[in-house]
Parts: sequence; C-alpha cells; structure tokens
Amino acid sequence: MNREAFEGMVEEAVAEVRDRFPEALENVAFVIEDEPSDEDLRGLGLEPGRDTLFGLYDGTPLEDRAIDDVPRLPDRIVVFYRPLVRAFRTRWAVRREVRKTVIHEVAHLMGFDEDEVEREGFA
Repeated sequence: MNREAFEGMVEEAVAEVRDRFPEALENVAFVIEDEPSDEDLRGLGLEPGRDTLFGLYDGTPLEDRAIDDVPRLPDRIVVFYRPLVRAFRTRWAVRREVRKTVIHEVAHLMGFDEDEVEREGFA
C-alpha cells in the first residue's frame, strides 16, 4: 500500500474521532511516521528488532491537566506507517487497524492506561 492511500485512511479515522470528541482533540496533532524509534520502543518496555508499535500518544492525559495550566505545544498522536502495512496485507485490514490504532491512542489521551484500554475494548 502506498503512503498516500495510508494517509487517507488515517485522515478518515481522525475525522471520525474528531466528530465524537471535538473539544478533547482541540490541541492534538496527528502525525504519520514511517517507524517508531528505538527510543520510543524502549520507553514502552519494548525491544527494538523484536517488538513493534502501531501508534503512540505523546502528551499529558486530559485527567492530569489542571484548569489553570499554561498553554503548551499540542499533544501528538503518531501512527506508524510501515509496521501497519507489514502486519496487515489487505486494504480492509490496514483500514481497520488504522482506525483501531487512532482510537487506542485517543483513549490514552483520555487517561486510560494499557490495561484499561484493553478492558474497555479500545485495544
């Protein structure tokens, strides 16, 4: 799958989530990167070369913010292109997993940890 088609899938998933949570996503940048860095993987307790990652939330979860917080740079949700297209062979499967990845990372923005994400069905 080419990068342009993948970007379109991410845009569709982001639009769907923005429609559901517009205020929560006001200061969130959605980014597509080719691969997670070794530092990203290690920071999550994953092993480079063995483990991979489809998405990453980088920011302060909404529940950890104070009402009088100073303005800051946008939080980031990163979707990783190459791991997703390597792991899922059909266009339909990639689209499904992109959507699932975006929702999963938005759940982290909302304050869910990995166990809660799985328990609530966002995994």
